[in-house]
Formats: sequence, C-alpha cells, structure tokens
Amino acid sequence: MGSEQDVLLKPIAIKVITAIAVLWLIKGLQITFSWDLGVYGVFPRSFDGLIGIITAPLIHGSFEHLFSNTLALFILGTALFYEYPKSAKWTFIIIYFGSGLGVWLFARESYHIGASGLTHGMMFFLFLIGILRRDKPAIAISMIIFFLYGSMIWGVLPTTEEISFESHLFGALTGVICAIVFRNRDPKPPEKIYSWEEENGDKSLPTEY
Repeated sequence: MGSEQDVLLKPIAIKVITAIAVLWLIKGLQITFSWDLGVYGVFPRSFDGLIGIITAPLIHGSFEHLFSNTLALFILGTALFYEYPKSAKWTFIIIYFGSGLGVWLFARESYHIGASGLTHGMMFFLFLIGILRRDKPAIAISMIIFFLYGSMIWGVLPTTEEISFESHLFGALTGVICAIVFRNRDPKPPEKIYSWEEENGDKSLPTEY
C-alpha cells in the first residue's frame, strides 16, 4: 500500500515544485530586467486592475515575500491534490480566482500581489474539510495542517498597511466554501477494522446456553 501511495505522491509533488519554480523564475526575471510587475496586481474596482485576478498570485514584492509562501505552497498544494484528487482542481481554481475577485470588489485601493490568498485558501480548506468528513486520513491531515499553519487564522485580520489581509481573508472564505461544497466529492477510504475491535464486537453478542 505504501508503494502505491508513493507512486501517486511523487508526480503530484513534482507538479507542485514545477509551479513554484515558475514563481521563482518570474521573480528572477523581474530583478534581472528591473521590471515593475506590481502594476499587474489586483487594483480594486478598476477595469485595468481586473488583470490582477489572473496575474497577482504570480508576482511577489521581494524574495522574502516569495520565500515565505514557497514552503506553504508546496506542503498545502501537495496535500490538497494528494488527499482530495477529485476536488483539488476545482478547489484550486475557485480559490485562485475567487480570492482575487473578492479583493477587486472589496479591498483597499492599492495593488495587491502575492500567492498568500492561495495559501490561506488551501489551509482553511484542508483544515475544515477534515472536520466535516471525519474520516481518519482527512482528520489526520487537518490536524497536521493546523499544527503547521494554524497561525494563518490571524492573517485574515488587518495588521500592517503593507500586508494585504484582504487577499488572506477572501482566500480563506473561498477555501471554507469549497470545503463545504466538496466535502463529499472524494470517496471516503474504507474503515479498517482491527482484530481487537472484532473481538469486542463478538463479546457484545448475547450468549446462548
């Protein structure tokens, strides 16, 4: 069973790493050629700012900004596509575009960039869906994700002016919506019955004389 899981996990991890590498490539080109990519962020309620719904998650203000998202994107993205293969694609798309649309509609008038909306959306999805589904693998992943990234909950609140809490907030909201909508889309794994459970079950039966 472990080898079968490895066969599924490796290509998923490679695809996630490839996507992250694209983000690093964009940042490297931005520095090398002195491109001002900030104007391709989401600018709320501006027609020109609509393009940011597509491009903003690909752009980061600094290497520190990108680095802070890299590990989270890898862990959360791999967990999402591995544990919920039927829901993952649509969940990712909804979080990607839904968080940007929410920022465009309701956020402060400033350019909003970065993949933090994605990371918050995936974190809230993985945490909540585990609680809703209640099967053992889902709960285990939910607890691990909360242990690693539970502090993201505070990211949906306003902190400093330079941080787009709106991206975090609308990413989290779309993640919650996806968890509720897709909670039954992936089949639950069969429950494993251990020998001691069978023995206890037998003892509960009435004894005939």
